[in-house]
Amino acid sequence: MPETDPLPTPLLLFIPYRYAENASLEHLAAQGFADLTLAQARVFARIADSGSRLTELAESAQVTKQTAGYMVDQLEAGGYVERVPDPTDARARLVRVAGRGEQARAAAMEALSHLEAQWRAHLGPRRMAVLRESLAALREITDPYL
Repeated sequence: MPETDPLPTPLLLFIPYRYAENASLEHLAAQGFADLTLAQARVFARIADSGSRLTELAESAQVTKQTAGYMVDQLEAGGYVERVPDPTDARARLVRVAGRGEQARAAAMEALSHLEAQWRAHLGPRRMAVLRESLAALREITDPYL
């Protein structure tokens, strides 16, 4: 059914992203991580494997340092992250994924795998490959963290 007023491409990108976030949170809740909020998950997802400084998390999540600090406090209380000394700077601390966070990460990856399979089944392998290639190409001009 063709639309008479097509949606802008950025909105077409946002709608499936929002769906993916909600589906992931639902899956996490079903796996025992119901205390994780969307705001916390957005900060949590940006933690590097080697740990991240709070200022880096705030910048990449596009929130204030205070907001990121509050989210990290909540994540730490839930056992998702821990703060550890930064080995490159004795004055700084890193936020690192903790035990419960590793379990949540595994559950989130499982949710994303289910989503990818659902989208591939809907689009077909060729269109899914074109979508991924196109999004990867757009990332070259839109991702400041590349």
